[in-house]
Amino acid sequence: MLSGADAVLKAVEAPLFWLGAAAAVWLSVCALYRLLSGLRVWILGNGRLVSPAALGQWAVVTGATDGIGKAYAEELGRRGFSIVLISRSQDKLDDVAKAMESKYGVQTKTISADFSSVDIYSSIEEGLRGLEIGVLVNNVGISYSYPEFFLSIPNLNSFIDSMININITSVCQMTRIVLPQMVERKKGAILNLSSASGMYPVPLLTVYSASKAFVDFFSQGLQMEYKSKGIIVQSIMPFYVVTKMSKIRRATLDKPTPERYVAAELNTVGLQARTNGYLPHAIMGWVTGSLFPSGVLRSYLMSIGLSQRARHLRKQKTG
Repeated sequence: MLSGADAVLKAVEAPLFWLGAAAAVWLSVCALYRLLSGLRVWILGNGRLVSPAALGQWAVVTGATDGIGKAYAEELGRRGFSIVLISRSQDKLDDVAKAMESKYGVQTKTISADFSSVDIYSSIEEGLRGLEIGVLVNNVGISYSYPEFFLSIPNLNSFIDSMININITSVCQMTRIVLPQMVERKKGAILNLSSASGMYPVPLLTVYSASKAFVDFFSQGLQMEYKSKGIIVQSIMPFYVVTKMSKIRRATLDKPTPERYVAAELNTVGLQARTNGYLPHAIMGWVTGSLFPSGVLRSYLMSIGLSQRARHLRKQKTG
């Protein structure tokens, strides 16, 4: 005769077995789905989508004369898009435009604009009037010159204005200008350059990190609003890329050149609404976002920032 405890165990044995089996099957299905999704994104890609035939003849790129923005302009030009280059320096714009016309045989248009100002958008809107814009790359952005405590940032008042105008206002205003004609044609892609720094708070880069988190949230919300109208809105969150902003000069596997990064990222358009854009960066994003407790990650980022800040200040004293 079974005791009371044995009877209880016997009664729950079968339900627990089937619950465990169901959990194992569910986890296996999820793992298989992630594996197949990863193969679809990172091996097969979606390179044919980003083309003038699929989206529209013109691509608009902000911050188009250096780094990632220039790489986007060149790769889109290589794919046959006519390119509108928008940046501050007209001389640099002219150089990039001439090089692209010569290399890719595409039409270009330049618009000189200082995105730290807010009175530039009427002239940009006029410059884009009448163009069939298939792709908008909201790339222009600024960061800190070195990690610093909020109240110790030099020229803090103007720094805040510039950071918000360039990193946030530009994304909203350029989207306002370009999105209506995309909706009218029921096709188009808006690629917003956020940052891995927008995935979680980064101490000592607080304003930059928060501004890039805005870009990420803005993009996610906009994608839900307009995906039924045929519009792709993508939030792009790179880790370090070899650019003037990052101050990295030598490319490695996890720190690619802008050209390598952009070629990989464009293959994710239409497959991932929120992407790190490059397989090593996607792995880094999964590790930092899923495996590290948030408190541990923030403490680690704080220690890195303090080390970089101290190194910068030492150079300032010895220089």
